[in-house]
Amino acid sequence: MKIFRLAIVENDEDERFFMSEAFRASGKFEILGEFGNGDQLTEWLHGSPGELPELILSDLNMPGKNGYDIMDELKTTYPDVAVFATSTSSVVSTREKCIRAGARDFIAKPDIFIAYDAFVSELYQLACRYLGG
Repeated sequence: MKIFRLAIVENDEDERFFMSEAFRASGKFEILGEFGNGDQLTEWLHGSPGELPELILSDLNMPGKNGYDIMDELKTTYPDVAVFATSTSSVVSTREKCIRAGARDFIAKPDIFIAYDAFVSELYQLACRYLGG
């Protein structure tokens, strides 16, 4: 089983906690970093972490650099790092906007925190499809 190196960008601390717990429990992801917005992510990336993530899961609506800013910046500075966008919105136009902005794909957040197991499984399947595994 492929284990993907992941960075999470989510400004809601509770959401980030439950998300991280589900990713760790799955055994399918190694979390390299957790960030509250795109500014923190890019500061970390430019600080040359020992290992780059294979994928970044980014919320869309955050203070500072938001998810769209992250997609725009990373497609030129780190083109080999796949960005997957996430939001509570499951509107088709949101997904399409994310794809146009440079995301590999979009995945809607679960309605309740305890439903992150299915979210993690869905992201794993998408990562396997786009990145191999």
